[in-house]
Order: sequence, then C-alpha cells, then structure tokens
Amino acid sequence: MKKILMVPALLVAAWTAPLAVSAADLANGRALVEKYNCASCHGKDYNSPIDPGYPKLAGQHADYLKHALTAYRRGDTAMNGRNNAIMSAQAKPLTDRDINDIAAYLHSLPGSLVLRK
Repeated sequence: MKKILMVPALLVAAWTAPLAVSAADLANGRALVEKYNCASCHGKDYNSPIDPGYPKLAGQHADYLKHALTAYRRGDTAMNGRNNAIMSAQAKPLTDRDINDIAAYLHSLPGSLVLRK
C-alpha cells in the first residue's frame, strides 16, 4: 500500500519542483535586468524601446533571448557571435544561469509582439 501511495506523491513532487525553481529564476532575472539597467534602452516596460532599432523584450521567446545574449557574450570573433558595443559589454559578465533567468523573466512579461496575423 505504501508503494502505491509513494508513486503519486513522487509524481506530484516532480511536477511541482520546476514551478518553485521558476519563481526563483524570475526573481533573479528581474534583479539582473534592474542591475544592468536594461530599461534605459528597451523602455521601462521592456516593450517601448527608446529607438525603433532596439528590440522589444517583453514577451519575447525565452530561447531567442538566450541565444541573443549568448551571442553578444561571445562577441563577433566567435562562431555565431554578435557585435554591438553596448550589448556585448552588458552580456560579457553574465553566466549561463543569469542568461536563463533574464530570458525567463522577460518572457513572462506581457508584450505587444505579434505572433500571428
């Protein structure tokens, strides 16, 4: 009987564990975007950049944000790197975890990106 009850308990624990991690990641992501002052270029809501050439970050796909930040961190001398003086300087000190947290936080925000027309 104990084994029968143990299986559902383990399944519930496995299912809810990522939810707890996600909350911590979002909080750290928020702290990082504030620390690096991303709003100064991308707008206080991360949805209204100061220049039309700058991307809207709120609601953006997390995998895209991770790829972009990783590419800026690599710089233009590495394969799949990006070159932008401001973004490269901002991304250089970020760890992989920092990038994941920032991407998760920005993805969680309401955005005005159009997914389908």
